[in-house]
Amino acid sequence: MKNLITEIRISLMATFLLAILVCGFYPIAVWVVGHGLFPQKADGSLVTSKRTVVGSSLLAQGFAGPHYFHPRPSAAGQGYAATHSGGSNLGPISKKLVDRVGQRAADYRTENNLTPDALVPADAVTASASGLDPHISVKNALFQARRVAKARGLSEEVVLEKIKAHTEGRTLGILGELRINVLMLNLELLTAPSPAH
Repeated sequence: MKNLITEIRISLMATFLLAILVCGFYPIAVWVVGHGLFPQKADGSLVTSKRTVVGSSLLAQGFAGPHYFHPRPSAAGQGYAATHSGGSNLGPISKKLVDRVGQRAADYRTENNLTPDALVPADAVTASASGLDPHISVKNALFQARRVAKARGLSEEVVLEKIKAHTEGRTLGILGELRINVLMLNLELLTAPSPAH
């Protein structure tokens, strides 16, 4: 009986000490190191404009209207819901997916004044696995440039320069494709000087 009580006491003590270590000291150490070495990233890569948080550079958000660049479509919740991150789970032979992509392609061509047979960038009509990818391809941005320039009353050259300035390279120089963060590009356009009327 004494051995059983001793073993229970040792087990409870070990559980208590591990709980303090794993649930207390370790998270605090990670928080301190994270905020010490990567303060902006540790807080969620939040983006501010005029001292107001407008989003995160890591998460897409919906932009509507002709004067904004539009992100990839989203299957997260009702669209761009970070609490419902995920894809549509529709397979490549799903009629629902084929119809959805076909409709998105038609809408994209109409919105950007493209010919009915114009090839559309894949990222313009398909959602990412998370539904929250903040980037679009350079080609996608270039197709949207004329619409955005016209809606904002800017020359297309100004918008193309903004796209060029916000083009991010491949990860580690070799992974992925050149890309553009939609939130950062749209914020930059808000500060672009409007032409004199």
